[in-house]
Amino acid sequence: MKIKVLKKTGNELKIEVEGAGHGLCNLLQKKLLEDENVDMAGYDVPHPLVSNPIIYVRMKGAAKPAVALRRAAEKARETNEKFSKELEKALKA
Repeated sequence: MKIKVLKKTGNELKIEVEGAGHGLCNLLQKKLLEDENVDMAGYDVPHPLVSNPIIYVRMKGAAKPAVALRRAAEKARETNEKFSKELEKALKA
């Protein structure tokens, strides 16, 4: 998976994620929107045959978009770990 920065300013960040799908992008968008400093977050898949979605985040005030995206990725990882543990417990029962 490769990440390419398309736009980076003080309060905006736009990246292209090679090989990602709606699952990852939707999860990141949801986690970003949980952050009260995020003004807008979303993603776009410009062409359905090429899975290189573009993730966009714009912040309120002086908050940094790269920090928010890192936090969102960490929260997504934690959610994945919790799901994995619960799934293992459920499958053993």
